[in-house]
Amino acid sequence: MDKKIQIIAIVGAIIFSALVLTSPSDPIPLPKPTSNSQNDFVTILADNLDKPRAIAVSGNRVFVTEKDGFIRVVENGNLLESSLAAFRPVNIFDGGLLGIALHPNFSNNHYIYVFLTYEEDGDLWNKILRITESENKLQDAETIFDKIPGSSFTNGGFIKFGPDKKLYVGTGTVSDASHLPQDLDSLSGKILRLNDDGTIPDDNPFPNSPVYSLGHRNPQGITWDNNGNMFVAEFGPEKNDEINIILAGKNYGWPEHQCTGDEHFEAALLCYDPSIEPGGILFYSGDKLDFEFPFIMASMRSANLYQLDFEQGLSSQKSILSGIGRVRDVVEGNDGSLYVITSNTDGKGFPDRMDDKLLRILK
Repeated sequence: MDKKIQIIAIVGAIIFSALVLTSPSDPIPLPKPTSNSQNDFVTILADNLDKPRAIAVSGNRVFVTEKDGFIRVVENGNLLESSLAAFRPVNIFDGGLLGIALHPNFSNNHYIYVFLTYEEDGDLWNKILRITESENKLQDAETIFDKIPGSSFTNGGFIKFGPDKKLYVGTGTVSDASHLPQDLDSLSGKILRLNDDGTIPDDNPFPNSPVYSLGHRNPQGITWDNNGNMFVAEFGPEKNDEINIILAGKNYGWPEHQCTGDEHFEAALLCYDPSIEPGGILFYSGDKLDFEFPFIMASMRSANLYQLDFEQGLSSQKSILSGIGRVRDVVEGNDGSLYVITSNTDGKGFPDRMDDKLLRILK
């Protein structure tokens, strides 16, 4: 069966989606699907993924983490039967095998980085593994950074290389009652900045510390614009999801402060009340898709892929794609297409028989 479907064809799924993607405890209506062009369309590259969390792309390959411990590979549009790697993370709601990033020189060194949650003596921790792959198989794996405090519900977990070729890591708070995000000696509730071998860069804002910024609750996505400005999306507690511009050494307030109103902390660029559960975010730099605004954001609770302009605020937010349920992550391919994963099998969605899916948006 031809798996190409036009975005506009998803309209037919909205009646069904409105029934299965809302509930009395989470009655957020699904927006109607929209497309900026009749020529934009979606290809389903893989289905029946199990709790996928993050995507990384290199050439004709897409790497997807599944929360229960597997790295899946889609090559030339086909999901490979065997996983690249299989780990045994702890089984908790917001932990497991989470973020994934490819080294900037991946084509030569074949380094893949992942964020993994584990349990030790009754305590939850996260670590960063550097994997060496060859022909879609694991050749070696080593822990390059460890003992990031873990959490069952606010675990963070993104990792991504920035324009400076440093590895950025989003860590969550251990609980909403914890003040560790305000403690510079703790790795909880922080954005970390590391060298590619897990060591601490000499030019970090705090001497001999991996901490780049502090006061975060549950960061979910990170991106940079063409000027090198860094943006992070994070969950609030049922409301006050935030999009922040991240500056070295700054404090974003959690749990003392949410969104705006306290001059001692950085104010959010955007604040969502009620929550939309933002996932991955992306500054689109390609030329294949004609978006009105450059920032793309996945949203789980509002079940949408949005475009928006942070300078214009929430009024600029427009749907690119809906009708597929919870949207977890979005990345840009080498050719300017977008890759998207859904998150309907994560325990909060209402999966259909083909969930979860990896999709490609292209012209």
